[in-house]
Amino acid sequence: MLEEMDALEIKLAQLLERHQAMRAENIRLRQQMVTMENANKLLTERLAEVRGRMESLFNKLPD
Repeated sequence: MLEEMDALEIKLAQLLERHQAMRAENIRLRQQMVTMENANKLLTERLAEVRGRMESLFNKLPD
């Protein structure tokens, strides 16, 4: 019975350790996702600006 309890305690400790590691990884990935979303938003805005400038230049070209 004591061996079973020890084995259960070890498995529980491993489970808690994995849970903490997964939680930390999840937090890291969420932070990375926010960073990437911000970078994507910035690039999208820059692309729209460039597109507007290009259209303006094309409109100034003689027919």
